[in-house]
Amino acid sequence: MLIHRLLDAPKNHLKAFAFGGLVAAQLVAGVTMAAHADSGRDGVVKVAGSEAAGLSKALGLPEGARHVSAQQLLKLAESQIGVSENSLGGGTKFHRWYMESPRAQETVARDGGKISDYANAAWCDMFVSWVGSRLGMEDAVGIDAWTVAHAKWFEQQGRWGETPRPGAVVFFAWNGSKDVDAIDHVGFVIHDNGDGTIKTVEGNTDNGKVQVRTRSTDQVVGYGYPTYAA
Repeated sequence: MLIHRLLDAPKNHLKAFAFGGLVAAQLVAGVTMAAHADSGRDGVVKVAGSEAAGLSKALGLPEGARHVSAQQLLKLAESQIGVSENSLGGGTKFHRWYMESPRAQETVARDGGKISDYANAAWCDMFVSWVGSRLGMEDAVGIDAWTVAHAKWFEQQGRWGETPRPGAVVFFAWNGSKDVDAIDHVGFVIHDNGDGTIKTVEGNTDNGKVQVRTRSTDQVVGYGYPTYAA
């Protein structure tokens, strides 16, 4: 049950259950762009003309583009560094977005509990999902709040592996297990350091913040590979 996963989560924020401020672009067909504004209700806001061009420029995206690169996704993820949870372990833009998304209703139906349970839930996977959604990459990055289910989604898509690539979604188990069901945490790979460690950007880390971290690959269960533009 969802509520059980929330209550059983460790207090150090390195938890398994987790799957706006800069406004980032969600790109749609042609030269029309829509952006999600972090205004309490996470509706789609139409933008056009110079504003649309400004959003594209902020992320280094060509105007009217429909796909983004790994580096462009990482730029958005890293722009959130320093965003922090409240004293209850929640209250971020990522929590608000997830609770108001259709996906929250689906995952409650799958896992049990109620949508309000997400308000102060572990949020590493909400952060990953928020970044993908802001760029219109829901089908490439996935949307979830439970790291185990998110990893299994990548497996089912045939986009799962053991190689750290920039922009890959990296799943961790702190006990060193390679079992997907043991996953505790998730983030994005920035790059492979080549020394048995990777540089990552993660939500719900470093006392409940978005931060860049260096992680041992011994703690990596596997990697999900979004589909990026060349």
